[in-house]
Amino acid sequence: MKREFGMSIRKLATPLLLLGLLLGGCGAKDDPQARLEAAVQQLQDNLEAKKTAAVLDQLHKEFRAQQANDRDWAKRTMTLLFLRHNNVKVLALGKSSRVDVTYRDKGYTDAQVALTGAEGLIPDSARHYAVKLEWWQDGGEWKLARLDWE
Repeated sequence: MKREFGMSIRKLATPLLLLGLLLGGCGAKDDPQARLEAAVQQLQDNLEAKKTAAVLDQLHKEFRAQQANDRDWAKRTMTLLFLRHNNVKVLALGKSSRVDVTYRDKGYTDAQVALTGAEGLIPDSARHYAVKLEWWQDGGEWKLARLDWE
């Protein structure tokens, strides 16, 4: 009897521990830093999956790239890139994100990025960029408002 009780506790402990970990992660919804980092990762994932509409959903309505290019430019550029290359990879060689300490509705990401494109498995083009992203909270979501690169 004692052994059966010990086994049933172990059987319950694992699911309860997993549930606790999942529920503990729910606090990230209230953490602007965690949501910002998730938005950065989602942008990378959407670009690699060639999801133009999903990327556009992440752009703020006042989006600007290099201070001059707007959302239409972003859409045309992605369409051209995705048509030209079957496989697109965005390799973040290093990145750091932070929420502005004064204006909590602004966040910033600095990244070193390698962008590769390929018709098949082997990349036939690759470029390295130093990228600066400025994010604005809009309706509780981080939206990419400014994009600059060198």
